[in-house]
Order: sequence, then structure tokens, then C-alpha cells
Amino acid sequence: MRYVAAALLTALAGQEINAANIEKILSSVGVEVDKANLDIVVKEMAGKSVEELIAAGSTKLASMPSGGGAAAAPAAAAAGGAAPAAEAKKEEKKVEEEEEEDDDMGFGLFD
Repeated sequence: MRYVAAALLTALAGQEINAANIEKILSSVGVEVDKANLDIVVKEMAGKSVEELIAAGSTKLASMPSGGGAAAAPAAAAAGGAAPAAEAKKEEKKVEEEEEEDDDMGFGLFD
């Protein structure tokens, strides 16, 4: 992923996407470069524009499943009749456990 990000930064800067430019970006932030992975990225991006690569990636992402499993549980509970009360109780318990986990970490996202 770091090689792709560096390649995109290179393109954003208006430079040619090549191994030297990617290596220069990665070394500026202290990241060691694995030549094999770098060569793969450069080879796959050769002769293609960033817009072309994004368009090709977007079509692949559209075919991937994402989420949707959470809606099935409440629908099944609603069909059961008396189950919604039990479901609400379980939901409250789950929220409390998540809060406890956050307290145990000792720091917050914005601290």
C-alpha cells in the first residue's frame, strides 16, 4: 500500500511514476524500500494514468460485498413477536461492554 500511495503522490506532484521517485518519497519518511514490491507497482502502473487506474479499481470495488448483515438480525427479531424486548436488553449490554473497553485503553481518540 505504501508503494501505491507514494506513486499517487508522485503523480500528484506532476512527476513520472518510476522507482527512483517512489523510493525518494518513501525514504524521506524513513520507510525502507523492498525492491520486489516496488518493481511490481511500477510495472503495473507503467503506461497508465492515475484516472484510468482509479476507474478500473472502482469497478472492482463495486462488485465486493459490503456490510448488510446487521439489518437481518433486527428483522428476524421483529418477526418473532416477544423477542424485541430481549433484543433491546442484549443491545444495552453490548453498548456497556464497548464503553468499558474504551476505558481500559487509557486514552481517547482526541486526547
